[in-house]
Amino acid sequence: MQIIIKTPLGLEKIVASRAAELVGGSAEARPRGFMGLVILDGLEDPDEAARRIEASIPEAEYVLRVLATAKADLEEIARAAASIARSHIGPDETFAVRTTRRGRHDFTSIDVNVRVGSAVQEATGADVNLAEPDKIVWVEFVGPEVGIAITPGSVVWKKHRPGKPEVLRLLKRITFAQMPYLGEGARPMGIRIGRAAQAFEIGELVITPHEPVDVGQLLSFLSGLLEGRESRFRIQKRTYARKVDRVPFRLQDLYQFIRDRAGEPIIVTDPTGKPVGEAADEIAEAFSGRGRVNILAGAREGIPKGVFRFATVVVDLCPGLTFATEHTIPATIGALVACLQEKGLIR
Repeated sequence: MQIIIKTPLGLEKIVASRAAELVGGSAEARPRGFMGLVILDGLEDPDEAARRIEASIPEAEYVLRVLATAKADLEEIARAAASIARSHIGPDETFAVRTTRRGRHDFTSIDVNVRVGSAVQEATGADVNLAEPDKIVWVEFVGPEVGIAITPGSVVWKKHRPGKPEVLRLLKRITFAQMPYLGEGARPMGIRIGRAAQAFEIGELVITPHEPVDVGQLLSFLSGLLEGRESRFRIQKRTYARKVDRVPFRLQDLYQFIRDRAGEPIIVTDPTGKPVGEAADEIAEAFSGRGRVNILAGAREGIPKGVFRFATVVVDLCPGLTFATEHTIPATIGALVACLQEKGLIR
């Protein structure tokens, strides 16, 4: 094997066909039945072939130029990895071992990482860095055969790299005050808004009617909110490694809400307001402290104009367009986060 291509499941044959057309040689999709994998062989210039595949085939998630092969034996793999590492990893660099086992073996991926890491470290004098390595040693098992590659550490896309801004702490400071969506479609709209509030893990969602409302319609909207929150919360509990809390949902008259939050920053979203770029300084000032920041949004009708006098700033999220009600939370938070990053309040 000269090149290993990792693909999304189900696209192996497409990638193999396209790669063979592009660089020649033989391309085997799903070798030994292993999905998400294409192996290329018989190439005149495998280095150039790997570069061309990376540049031309977006379905290829990782393109690994195999520098050594070995049988699925720990000591043989370690010797092969150490041999190629001497010419690809400098003593002043750091590295990490990334192993994918396919098939059955008498050892685990952790066993491989430890043994290969030790051999590479001994051969090069380089230090191990699992978080942000300069180089990655790839150990790819294809049943009884193993391909070994070495790439820059930057080829791996990470959700949380060192220095990447973390916004959760800021989101916890946000109270989103949402006027209720009543009438036809109240329940499905409530589900969408509830999911959005929970997805962003804001500090709280307050439903703020400003006039008498029909109890049945309000009940339909509120029950949708709770259903949406719960469905998203279950997904978060299952997928996040950290603790996740349900976003508190409350109900309060809009005008009493304004009185209750007197002295706190209040950002109103409305098409009559300033574009986010023009309002950036006022938004940054609202978030410059450590306390709660309140954001007000309408539903089928906008925020009553008398409330504007009590606002820190009135913001038009997208001049010329009016957002659908269920898009208001994602659009508002996305705009605020981008603005605060630009202003240096999120690092």
